[in-house]
Amino acid sequence: MSSTNNGGAAAGGGFYFLGMIGSAVYFWNVADGFWEHVGALLQALVWPAFLIYDVFVALNA
Repeated sequence: MSSTNNGGAAAGGGFYFLGMIGSAVYFWNVADGFWEHVGALLQALVWPAFLIYDVFVALNA
């Protein structure tokens, strides 16, 4: 009988979802026009990529 442990993956997805909601609220509040609000929702989906990029830039500086 094989057993797998997927509990960590589920928790990671939950943290990503909460981060996505929080970033969507932040980006939505700083947006002014219609297209900026559309961009805010797109930024909320990919914010971890920008976060990791900035961390790597800071570590190499």
